[in-house]
Amino acid sequence: MSIYQHFRPEEKDFIDQVYSWRSYVENAYSPKLTDFLDPREQKILQLIIGENQEIKYQLFGGHVQAERKRALLFPDYFEPEEKDFHISLMEVEYPKKFVTIEHPQVLGSVMSLGLDRSKFGDILMEGEQIQLILCGEIKEYVGLQLESIGKAKVQLKEKNWKACIQGKDSWIESSTTVSSLRLDTVVAGIYNISRQKAQQYIQQGYAKVNFTIIENTAFLCEEGDLISVRGQGRSIIKAIEGKTKKDKWRIVIGKM
Repeated sequence: MSIYQHFRPEEKDFIDQVYSWRSYVENAYSPKLTDFLDPREQKILQLIIGENQEIKYQLFGGHVQAERKRALLFPDYFEPEEKDFHISLMEVEYPKKFVTIEHPQVLGSVMSLGLDRSKFGDILMEGEQIQLILCGEIKEYVGLQLESIGKAKVQLKEKNWKACIQGKDSWIESSTTVSSLRLDTVVAGIYNISRQKAQQYIQQGYAKVNFTIIENTAFLCEEGDLISVRGQGRSIIKAIEGKTKKDKWRIVIGKM
């Protein structure tokens, strides 16, 4: 049976990537560090690498509640430390008295630098304070190139991890039942809206799964999927617990 049968067709390239990472560690007998992975990619890596093999892995995103994390794959002799993940914490300095900066503006400005999203971890915000978590190897480039966010002139300053914002935007966990794992049904169940309304959001390009716009209402959701709907907020499928006696799916979700 092909391993691909257990995953989505569009995930094939990432699955191949995970196998190549594993092969590298097996053949070189040395660690392999990935870029930042979203929750779904983390789940795929966990399923492929497994728990009790000669190749181990750890995930780290800079803080306890990190959503995006780098993975370190390593042979059983290796004992990883936080410094092995090469993650940097950068604080955004800007004229706070005169401007307000929103999360989408930060993400948009960061992405305009031409770097892949996988080079950046979480964007942390608390009041007027803004921090970026990023791959250590790009911190100098980002520090030089990121000159403005929205209309605000900005500068980046590297911070010690003790200064990291401990996200209060933690997931509020709950469980619900849905008749199927189709995206329109799941969106309707999570956000307590009609299925027709959910279909409209999806068809209009307002829904994203793992940061990718999905316009197919029949797209099947899986454990670890990060779902966002414009105007409705963000959520994550933390677990799919199986069918109920009434043949519905019980899912555990987290909402921002």
